[in-house]
Amino acid sequence: MMDDVLQSALDERREQNLYRTRKVIASAQGAEVVVDGKRYLNFCSNDYLGLANHPDIISAFKNAADEFGVGSGASHLVCGHSALHHRLEEQLAEFTGRPRVLLFSTGYMANLGVINALLGSGDHIFEDKLNHASLLDGGLLSGARFQRFLHNDIANLDSRLARVQEDKNGGRKLIAVDGVFSMDGDCAPLAELAQLAKKYKAWLMIDDAHGIGVLGKNGGGCAEHFQLDINQLPILMGTLGKAFGTFGAFVAGSETLIETLIQFSRTYIYTTALPPAVAAATSKSLEIIQRETWRREHLQNLIAQFRRGAEQIGLQLFSSDTAIQPLLIVSAAEALRWSEALAVRGFWISAIRPPTVPANSSRLRITLSAAHSEKQIEQLLTALADVKAQQ
Repeated sequence: MMDDVLQSALDERREQNLYRTRKVIASAQGAEVVVDGKRYLNFCSNDYLGLANHPDIISAFKNAADEFGVGSGASHLVCGHSALHHRLEEQLAEFTGRPRVLLFSTGYMANLGVINALLGSGDHIFEDKLNHASLLDGGLLSGARFQRFLHNDIANLDSRLARVQEDKNGGRKLIAVDGVFSMDGDCAPLAELAQLAKKYKAWLMIDDAHGIGVLGKNGGGCAEHFQLDINQLPILMGTLGKAFGTFGAFVAGSETLIETLIQFSRTYIYTTALPPAVAAATSKSLEIIQRETWRREHLQNLIAQFRRGAEQIGLQLFSSDTAIQPLLIVSAAEALRWSEALAVRGFWISAIRPPTVPANSSRLRITLSAAHSEKQIEQLLTALADVKAQQ
């Protein structure tokens, strides 16, 4: 029986302390959330700028739903591409400093769609070992020769590119990396990667899901932070469900790149467009991101405060200057115990375990938001110190 076979794999995952469960949230996203009737301080959301429940964004969504309805009705290429979608694409193009932008329904679909539209058999793709699953899956599905280089190791990537360069069969070469790594919180060395791409006539693509809106003086993400133009960074993917507080994703690049994706990206062509109201909400979010620079400044202050306090307690944090502040626990079972102990104290922080992260690197993925206050950071540090003392 099918269920008997499947149940065996589920039982094994439970025994390894790797079983995943869902919690039902009974409130809007924010610094505080309600789960199972209990209020928690939330330190595991990707709502980095505190915009997911912003009243002006909610109003923009409601007004657009009144005018354009709820569903988009079809894919962008049939009859689902509304004026609100088109306006957002133009706004994002201006924001990123790229000629054009193409909206995708999710970041996962954007990464799969871009890689598979650009590469095929006979081509080469190089990815960081800690890339997001969507980039890895895109590379595997493309049919290109797929190589993973050591995390942020420029020398290792250089040697791999050099070997391919010696291959006279040619083929396209794509380097694809996370801008900010979602589980470690560190940034890719994009300036060095851009130099390597130029040296070996490769294309550079970044998934800036955790950088766009947060990094850079104007929130332009990793491209702005590392001061990379379209020639150095021709393929920029960003998501809208994190710092923007809404939903969806986009790819920014040249006119030729975007037209290529429209013609060849299966995950764009064959899926329903985002609801127009989501596009309208994102336009309002973009306006706030550009105008309210204090959100990024406040977030950076909170990050510095947390790291100072964690060092005083003796916590083993990863080397990260971003809103993602992972606390290494090592054991999956121990990470679960920490998460549960914090929950008892009113803090919601998920335990991240394999296969999401490598074996023996289970952690608490602590994420900070501009919605948090300095007092809440102090409360978190006190709780962490208390749990640490009892382990």
